[in-house]
Amino acid sequence: MADTWPPDGLIGKSVTVTLRLNMFGPEQYRCPASDVLKAHGLRPRVRSAWKPEVLDPFPYGPFMAAADGLDRLGDEPTSCPSDGGRQRSLHDGVRRWTQHALLMYRKAFPVGSDPNSALHLAASPWVYRYQQAADDARAAAEYRITAWGRCLESLNGRRRELRLPVANRLRIRSDAERAIAALVAAEGNPDPRLEDIRVVQFTLSDGRTSLIFQGSRAEALALYRKDGAPAVRALLDSQEYRPGTACTSCAIAPVCPALPKTAGLLGIADRSRPRRSWSSTTGRSHRGCPARGYLRGLRLPADDAVERGAAAERGRAVHAFLAEQHGQQPRTPCTPKIPANWVPEGYHLPDRERQLGADLLRHHAEVCPLRTAEPQSELRIEPRLAFDDTAADLLVLADPDLLYRNEGSWVWRETKTSASDRPRRDVMAAYPQLALAVKIIGSGALSRLQARGRVELELLRPAGADLRTLDPFAPETLAAAEAVLREQVEGWHRETLFEAVPGSECAHCEVAKWCSVRQPQQAGPGEAQ
Repeated sequence: MADTWPPDGLIGKSVTVTLRLNMFGPEQYRCPASDVLKAHGLRPRVRSAWKPEVLDPFPYGPFMAAADGLDRLGDEPTSCPSDGGRQRSLHDGVRRWTQHALLMYRKAFPVGSDPNSALHLAASPWVYRYQQAADDARAAAEYRITAWGRCLESLNGRRRELRLPVANRLRIRSDAERAIAALVAAEGNPDPRLEDIRVVQFTLSDGRTSLIFQGSRAEALALYRKDGAPAVRALLDSQEYRPGTACTSCAIAPVCPALPKTAGLLGIADRSRPRRSWSSTTGRSHRGCPARGYLRGLRLPADDAVERGAAAERGRAVHAFLAEQHGQQPRTPCTPKIPANWVPEGYHLPDRERQLGADLLRHHAEVCPLRTAEPQSELRIEPRLAFDDTAADLLVLADPDLLYRNEGSWVWRETKTSASDRPRRDVMAAYPQLALAVKIIGSGALSRLQARGRVELELLRPAGADLRTLDPFAPETLAAAEAVLREQVEGWHRETLFEAVPGSECAHCEVAKWCSVRQPQQAGPGEAQ
């Protein structure tokens, strides 16, 4: 919690508080403090200049606009959405994704043969409004709650259906989300004729649906009072900062006391480009193919056969197992005794990868960081780190496998698994996240008072464990890290169109299905053509 609330440098508090359904979604994409401040209409006294991207950065906007036509007319989608009337162009991958999403939308909600049961697009999105008494402690005159989705109703006004889109994989909605969505559908833009309310979640990748709520207005209100109202009060009372991906588009970021400010972390001194987020994954994907990095950054659905291949799944399973072991209390180093059923829930490995993973975990016991970590010191398992590089107007994201203390200094541990015993010579070039780790610790971004610290690479191979140590305060190591970062960042920072570069990597691209210029032989069953 910050020393002052709200933070200094904000103006414009409104008497209207506006909340959105997505403020109650998954924690990793939210910052409660940012949500509260924006809900109250607060903004920085000094605003940054708006620097738009050449390409439209919102991949669901084209789908929603085109789906409006379907819900008004009941027509089938026949072509890709055009750029006509748009201020910014669409990336080729977004255009192909939108065409696919429209087909899946019609699959999820086919046009019925009974005209009396037909639903059509509401005249305007539903907004729940509540006028508060003048003596409200929060000093707001009106509260508003909205839900981003498709608002449909029957001609006689008796039925409503709120359709909530998700890109891929139906996710489990929290009780608060269900209740708030039901409230918006039941009481937003109130209609006394309304009798039946449905809230449905649907995936744009395959057209699957999941019922979130179905019932009467009275049942929706009862559910909101039980599960929604407490969550709303908790959010409005929250002062929790949660730096992460949300900081990229957050207007409060320049004055946020919880977001570390670091000028020149990535070696770029140019604030003329649009504000973006960067991670080592961003740099690696862009170097292979700009379109691949761009579409992954938009979180378009990926091909599971590629993204969750056996080797990649084994690596994730090993990381998940180690994270669970390192988080146990009392804190004890890992041992070579690996249970036969070691694979964490949710991961599926063939027998060969399961056995290899067990062998790698036995080797890990030799170099387990808990052998040297201070017993009572802070231990951070897979933390999400965010830094505001003010020299480049970039949000820098990093996800260490482990941060621990040794002799009072931070140690950054990265763990990698391999089925090969072939050695790696230039580990920072092979694993650019090490270069970022060196720069973060070496520049003091992680701890301003730290004059020591190190970066460790734990390589788990069939023949054993190899532990490499990098000194972020050695001039030659820091210079090598900066060179790797420049190579990763400079081209991406100048990029505007993110065009595809087809080649051999198309075979291993998890978003190739949305690319019109991928190598033809890479097209697989069920892919968009």
